[in-house]
Amino acid sequence: MKGHDILYQIDRKSGMTVPENYFSDFNTRMASSLPEQPWEHETVKVMPRTVWQKIRPYVYMAAMFMGIWCMMNMFSLVHPGNSPAAFSDNPVLMSAINNDDFYVDYCYPVVDEDYIYDQLYEDGIDPADFI
Repeated sequence: MKGHDILYQIDRKSGMTVPENYFSDFNTRMASSLPEQPWEHETVKVMPRTVWQKIRPYVYMAAMFMGIWCMMNMFSLVHPGNSPAAFSDNPVLMSAINNDDFYVDYCYPVVDEDYIYDQLYEDGIDPADFI
């Protein structure tokens, strides 16, 4: 297999080698070479958690849900929907709906005559009988 390996074919020796077991005891050699620091031997005094620190995640979660609730209410105020109460509260809409010409011109859907004939034929009715 040595003959087919490209590294053995070019016989590259750059001089960059790592001594034996260099990384096996690297941690202990590094720790022994560093000077000791005074803060390494100090004892840390842990303060007890306050009431606010205990309930803070729950308060934040409640505030998040209240924000979502307020946002949904704002969306419903800005875009109230098409409820009958909304029409009756608007005098311009009510006067337009009460006007027969406006209602016939704008509220009735525009239906093509061919569509009506097709529907009559599908129902088994011949439109020539009504003429």
